[in-house]
Amino acid sequence: MRVSQFFLSTQKEAPAEAELPSHKLMLRAGYIRKLASGLYTWMPLGLRVLRKVEAVVREEMNRSGAIELLMPAVQPAELWQETGRWDVFGPQMLKIKDRHDNQFCFGPTHEEVITDIARREVKSYRQLPLNFYQIQTKFRDEVRPRFGVMRAREFVMKDAYSFHASFDSLEQTYEVMYRTYSTIFSQLGLKFRAVRADTGAIGGSGSHEFHVLADSGEDALAFCPDSDYAANVELAEAIAPKMPRAAAKAEMQKIATPGKKSIEEVAEFLKVPEQKILKTLLIKFETPPSGLPTVKAASRNDVIAAPHGVSTKATTNFCLVLIRGDHQINEIKLTNQLKTIWPNMQSFEWASEENIETQLKCRPGYIGPFGHRHLPIIADLSVQAMSDFVCGANEAGYHFTGVNFGRDLHEPTTIADIRNVVAGDPSPDGKGTLELCRGIEVGHIFQLRTKYSEALKATYLDENGQAQVMEMGCYGIGVSRIVAAAIEQNHDERGITLPPQMAPFAVAIAPIGIRKNETVRVAAEQLYAEFAAAGIEVLLDDRDERPGVMFADLELIGIPHRIVIGERGLKDGTVEYKGRSDAEAQQFTLQDAVKLVQLKLCA
Repeated sequence: MRVSQFFLSTQKEAPAEAELPSHKLMLRAGYIRKLASGLYTWMPLGLRVLRKVEAVVREEMNRSGAIELLMPAVQPAELWQETGRWDVFGPQMLKIKDRHDNQFCFGPTHEEVITDIARREVKSYRQLPLNFYQIQTKFRDEVRPRFGVMRAREFVMKDAYSFHASFDSLEQTYEVMYRTYSTIFSQLGLKFRAVRADTGAIGGSGSHEFHVLADSGEDALAFCPDSDYAANVELAEAIAPKMPRAAAKAEMQKIATPGKKSIEEVAEFLKVPEQKILKTLLIKFETPPSGLPTVKAASRNDVIAAPHGVSTKATTNFCLVLIRGDHQINEIKLTNQLKTIWPNMQSFEWASEENIETQLKCRPGYIGPFGHRHLPIIADLSVQAMSDFVCGANEAGYHFTGVNFGRDLHEPTTIADIRNVVAGDPSPDGKGTLELCRGIEVGHIFQLRTKYSEALKATYLDENGQAQVMEMGCYGIGVSRIVAAAIEQNHDERGITLPPQMAPFAVAIAPIGIRKNETVRVAAEQLYAEFAAAGIEVLLDDRDERPGVMFADLELIGIPHRIVIGERGLKDGTVEYKGRSDAEAQQFTLQDAVKLVQLKLCA
């Protein structure tokens, strides 16, 4: 491709709104252009990268035995109403109406559509298992779109859905997809990690996330360098302390701590480490009225029908949560723990200042676990090993020191793992200690089981002619997000440094004075033809630009190999080669240039 016949549109500066390196560089390099909030046009250069990602994804999905199809982006409300998700999916769903006033949505995901296909088309166990996939545009109305295509409202996704006659079959396909995803990200030249993850709102019995490792990643990941253990911090298990609780040595005392509310302030004021302070928090949640039948709702916004004369008003509940001062509550773990006690509870919220004053007769910042026998108490596992600790005195401006369970206050109602792991925690597999890193989620696989097939009555006839509900799996990859994640992982002060597998072109030819020097022009055209004949994607910069401008643009847009042709070098029969990440350029003969790049690409 010649630059004169292409469309190269680079910029020296990125808009002020761009925060992440990938967002800034994709705009500066001319990969994307913003249309509206969370909506981007993929420009020719960026589209080449996007298509390369798609090609690898498609090749490996086909190799795995999955079958490609393409489902409508616009979906009828009726399907979503069958699964109960129309009213509870949330404001991320863009709802629209046609001219006949029928309701539709611009698909944020396709579980309903693919399950409808399966229930219509699959009749017998002999047709199973099946794994369908598509690469398609989706829309989710993010509250605050940001970071360019990293968190856009419209995005390109590969989503696959498998159907099975047994859970064993689902597990087999799940393992195939796990290996396929690992191959995809390896083929793209990315540093990634697969981690166990929470299934979230999509449901199911098990899931893994695939993260591109980058310091700017939104997700914290826990892994053990001495084993294969890896999990999202949301799910990573914090092991109970092995050492038993030490015997009480200090006497409990009430100490004035005027204006000291935070853990940091109290620790500094009392000259104690944060791990010796007990943090007491109040949470609030709702449960359906006891007169109603038990219903597992999809969200707390579900409407539950009540028998005539039975109140439908939900019950507001409060609960105390105890955690060590240097630890952080894991909201997913806490929610799951609450659900084991109150199955109909959907989510919790932190109590307001008014709630704290009403329920505990105390000011925020000074809450302690004393005198609240009317409330259930959930404590983290690490709390049970604490002794001679500091906690709030339930009185503004005061804390207790030298506090001990058993002697000074009752043991918590429930003890469970409700915190985020930290670096240095024991690995749950017992093979070392945990380390933390950050990642950008680019893939997620789920064992959906029968959540959607039951709701949509997707059944098949087994060997005995009996109707059975299909088992399902779901496997997603953020295709457009991979491009941004790859740039987060591969960039420097000069621009994008994508792996060759993803780069828009493999090699660039930068002739100096191509329109002024016939010798340079002929050599550039000859080399350009040789690269093309060798099947190497080449970009010939045939603009009438100064060398500095050419070099800056080629480095910015992320081409891994560059050949510079100049009159002085040609007199000696040489050209200049420089890899995108090389510190120094090298001289090679013009005849060896193609062979050199071929060797680099093979390496």
